[in-house]
Amino acid sequence: MTEFLQLSTPTEALGVLLETLPCRAISIETIDTVHSLGRALAMDIKAPHPLPEFSRSTVDGYAVQARDTFGASESLPAYLNNIGEVLMGKPPPLRLNSGNCSLINTGGMLPEGANAVVMLENTQRIDIPGQDSKTNAKQAEITIMRPVAEGENIIRLGEDVSADQVVLAAGIRIRPAEIGGLMALGIIVLRVANKPRIGIISSGDEVIPPEGKTCPGQVRDINSYSLAALIEEAGGEPVCYGIVPDRLEELKAESAKALEECDALIITAGSSTSARDLTVEAIASLGSPGVLVHGVNLRPGKPTILAVCNGKAVIGLPGNPVSALVVARRFVIPIIEKLLGLKVARLRTSVQARLMVNVSSQAGREDWVAVKLVQNGEGFYQAKPVFGKSNLIFSLVAANGLMRIPPDANGVSAGEMVEVELM
Repeated sequence: MTEFLQLSTPTEALGVLLETLPCRAISIETIDTVHSLGRALAMDIKAPHPLPEFSRSTVDGYAVQARDTFGASESLPAYLNNIGEVLMGKPPPLRLNSGNCSLINTGGMLPEGANAVVMLENTQRIDIPGQDSKTNAKQAEITIMRPVAEGENIIRLGEDVSADQVVLAAGIRIRPAEIGGLMALGIIVLRVANKPRIGIISSGDEVIPPEGKTCPGQVRDINSYSLAALIEEAGGEPVCYGIVPDRLEELKAESAKALEECDALIITAGSSTSARDLTVEAIASLGSPGVLVHGVNLRPGKPTILAVCNGKAVIGLPGNPVSALVVARRFVIPIIEKLLGLKVARLRTSVQARLMVNVSSQAGREDWVAVKLVQNGEGFYQAKPVFGKSNLIFSLVAANGLMRIPPDANGVSAGEMVEVELM
């Protein structure tokens, strides 16, 4: 068996990989905004017009000139003449002068001359016999029982966004809020980064396709499919190259083909320290500078290989499915984010939870432990470790989070608060 001469910390290993991986021009495509959820924006977006496009009310009430309400109270109200109603979806056909007001609904366009809105519950309506001679509308006097300041209960023209303002910068990932904002501006197509193609090779004489019938000593391919799902979730396009047997020349040939056709390559299995380890040699044949890290002080995932070959990232993952997924979350996702040109990495959602049992750890090594989060009667989270070896995929299926034990800890005691990254 070969020995790991030096183990890199996960942070050091990722830093070396990303620093060595050159920045590449982002290829761009145009898509409908409605289908852009999760995509990486490739160009700055400027507002074609202000938002809102007109001053509007935020409440149901009466549009007024604020100075007409100063000093108003329940014991000494102000009295204003209602001159009409602002209809939704239409510009007001009236101008508001001092001493007048107009009924307005939430979202209604503020009439000319008005600069505030009194909430309906702070008013009383007193109908006046007869009709307005111009509009034939029933006349009313409105009692104002609370003053409003200029600008109160309204949104002004351009208060949200001004014309030509950069509302979204290139390099952000589109969320539901961004889609809503773009639709408000009438932007129905976007320029986004093409999804980087990430090749996946599963190796091993014992590995067969999922649809196959296993014989003694054989296992179905798990990693190609779980990694493909992770890549797709992170914004990449997985390209599966199937299963390659443990023969060096075949692994070299298929790896070279996959790297030529894709933006990055993942090879699972064959990254252990066994005598049959072929992955390092295969990766070394793909181009310079080659292997950067072989061995990461991480559990699970110690025998991870990180490389850059001819300007593209190549990662050798452990064959054990739990290890492969944990390591891929740590190293593959950042590569995809760099290839997409994302300036802000996706936030890893985490929660604080109280650990239910003691968990041991080796000092100097970063450990990730699968846990199941449960809520106690008071609504707080508790973390129950899901113990299992790294080749037991359903130990990970039973979990909904990963607890990180930092390298400076010897373990975590029951009752301690821990941070759990949600899966």
